[in-house]
Amino acid sequence: MKRPKLIQNGFNMIRYIAFRVWPEAILKLQFKRRTGYSLDLENPQTFNEKVQWLKLYWYDPKATICADKYMVRGYIKEKGLGHLLNDLYGVYDDVEDINLDELPDEFVMKVNHGCGQNLICTDKTNLDWNAEKKKFKQWLKKSHYLKSLEWVYRDIQPKIIVERLIKTTDGKLPKDYKVFCFNGEPKCIFVTTDRGIDTKFDFYDLDWNYIPVKNHHPNSREILERPSKLDDILEYSKILSEGFPHMRVDFYLEGGKIIFGECTFFHFSGNEPFEPIKYDYKLGEYLDLSMGNKNI
Repeated sequence: MKRPKLIQNGFNMIRYIAFRVWPEAILKLQFKRRTGYSLDLENPQTFNEKVQWLKLYWYDPKATICADKYMVRGYIKEKGLGHLLNDLYGVYDDVEDINLDELPDEFVMKVNHGCGQNLICTDKTNLDWNAEKKKFKQWLKKSHYLKSLEWVYRDIQPKIIVERLIKTTDGKLPKDYKVFCFNGEPKCIFVTTDRGIDTKFDFYDLDWNYIPVKNHHPNSREILERPSKLDDILEYSKILSEGFPHMRVDFYLEGGKIIFGECTFFHFSGNEPFEPIKYDYKLGEYLDLSMGNKNI
């Protein structure tokens, strides 16, 4: 049931005040409910605990630029990796500024300041454009920060970006290679397959040995082929994640070309359990909080 606008605005204000006054308490409640164990902010050991610590006590203005799905394009170019960027059809402050007739039949439309707020259009002649415009108007007003306390989204100016739809030769969405990096060093990769149908996650080490761990989505129960340009993907991950205590860097690999996806600093907001839990601790060993600060 949808809340009336006035009630929703009041709810957002209460949530904002609560986050400002009791951030640790709220994160602890969310964390225990999602992961099943208590959050220790004084001596965090697991990856998920350390992600919460970063949300509270670490700050780097460059992270906001990298989290912005539009502004990150400039960061990629500054790093000399502009050739990894997907084709950009347009960027808009208001969904009403978009002329659908000027876009190709296939495209991806998304907001730059959140997660999962996307439109994958495979045939615009069958698109309910009025319904999609209504969704994007709502998304532009939403604050991912108020939902998760992920401060990188707090100061992003909301926009809509439209990019080329990346597909496999058989018309499916491509595999998504997500590299976990710590202080500029890749440590493991997880691969997303069957996105939007029956999404699967599978983890691998840097030598492409399968890691038997589940996180958020089920495993595919098959060993995936080692990507042909894995070494390049890892090298690009090093370049982009340098100087950050943790960054997850996402790529696609289609038609022999590596395409940058996005940068993420708070993987699933640090609230998705790893099964078995020993991998939560293993990833936590890589995350050095001495790079952090208490200046946020």
